[in-house]
Amino acid sequence: MKDTVKELVNLKRLDEAMEAHGLDAVVARAGLNFTYLAGFAYPGTLARHVDLADSPRSVWVIWPRAGEPRIVLNAIARDLAARDSWIETFDVYEGYVEAPIGRVAKTLTEMGLAQSRIALELNYVTAADLSALQASLPRLRTVDLAPIMDHVRAVKTEGEIARLKIGADVLDDAFLKCFPGTKPASRERDLHGALVGACLAGGSEFTHGILNSSRNTVAYGGESDFAFAAGDAIRTDYVTYVRGYPGHQSRCAVVGRATEKQKSEYAVARDVYLASCNHLKAGRTAGEVYDFVVKKFASVGMDYHHMIAGHSVGAWWHQQEPVISRGNPRVLEDGMVIAMEPHIGHWHIQDMFVVRANGPQLISDKFPTDRIFDCG
Repeated sequence: MKDTVKELVNLKRLDEAMEAHGLDAVVARAGLNFTYLAGFAYPGTLARHVDLADSPRSVWVIWPRAGEPRIVLNAIARDLAARDSWIETFDVYEGYVEAPIGRVAKTLTEMGLAQSRIALELNYVTAADLSALQASLPRLRTVDLAPIMDHVRAVKTEGEIARLKIGADVLDDAFLKCFPGTKPASRERDLHGALVGACLAGGSEFTHGILNSSRNTVAYGGESDFAFAAGDAIRTDYVTYVRGYPGHQSRCAVVGRATEKQKSEYAVARDVYLASCNHLKAGRTAGEVYDFVVKKFASVGMDYHHMIAGHSVGAWWHQQEPVISRGNPRVLEDGMVIAMEPHIGHWHIQDMFVVRANGPQLISDKFPTDRIFDCG
């Protein structure tokens, strides 16, 4: 295995987790765990085969406690893995002919793991695949990998933080480039297309997100022909992936120039947001941070009722544990990265922070959020 694995995988945390759970191997199928352990991200059509649990062209990482890991995959998926992964052994099955889980069973046997204790994602591996694996290897013992890997991935390496910074810069550059071109009568889809295009031009392999005018009350409804008018506030919530790791920010803008009322509203939201972000300190629970957000909004006469106030980010998927939600007992640790987004209405600010013992470290620092961005 190539030494570059040390840059992005928290090997100490992974080894400790495998020891604590008595595991001989982990078998990763879900995109966020496959990408994390394999060290690269599949693009386009190949990415859909990672996401679809019942794909006939699924890919798997088998990571043993001792020895070298392997990737089980089909021939079409092999070349990119051979080029970009730090894993160097590939077991290839024939797509649409051979069942991928059959090749997984064969690989486990070849690795001497047929009678071992392994972990695999019970929230992602299908019941059919699990049944077939148990039928092929009846003495194999399985436990759930999902919470184990949630714990392993939660504390980032410095290499991961550097990758997240790249994605954050690409996304902020796109906002700074595209907001000024938004004029009255331009459509939501025009700005969305420009943002996605700018991210792709900046090096992203995949970008998604939402934006809407403050007059369009259906958020997350897809960008449409809805036309902006002068004075509209623009709400955004975007994710752009660079080499598998996301930049994830939300930025506010006004078509033309912001009114004094808009400036005042934004300032209140911004002050609550900053106070909430400064509450990200190692040792506090995610639930305690959420409670602080609720109380801080209440102190300015606002009722905060959103499901979450933030969440961790990581390889492949931008919403990971710990989630800043009501009652979540997860303790924040030094090195976790949280995308904080406590917001009211269309004043949606979001940045990525590294949790540190003495307070948060801002990653997404290229776009100034001290005031509303005027498009005019």
